[in-house]
Amino acid sequence: MNNIAFSFSTLLLLSFMSVSAEQAHSGKIQVETLTKQQHSWNGAVLPAYPEGQPEVQIMRFTIPAGQTLPTHKHPYINAGLLLSGELQVETQSGDIIHIKAGDTLVEVVDTWHWGKSVGKEAAQIVVFYAGVKDQPVTLKKQ
Repeated sequence: MNNIAFSFSTLLLLSFMSVSAEQAHSGKIQVETLTKQQHSWNGAVLPAYPEGQPEVQIMRFTIPAGQTLPTHKHPYINAGLLLSGELQVETQSGDIIHIKAGDTLVEVVDTWHWGKSVGKEAAQIVVFYAGVKDQPVTLKKQ
């Protein structure tokens, strides 16, 4: 009798699992615009795209908690999605933005700035650069 009850329970469990899997696959496709901007986070209008062969780069940065990136600037439009942690970005002129996991960021272009991982865990951000073939997307201040 125990074997029959066990077999029935197993069969019932597997049935529910297959229904759940079927429901998960029968859901509607969802599209969510995370950001759509003509301005960087500090309000500056984004520049026109540069001349030359376009080259898209997608990079993932992991910045340990408490670490600060060196002062740098980007000659091209770029935007990021913070996957984890918290990040504070500051420009030389004193503009500051604080973002948390799940937030997007349209970066400043041709503006010296730095970022700092200010949360308790590492900040991990994926950044999409719309640059020019074989040209650097980041310039460090000397």
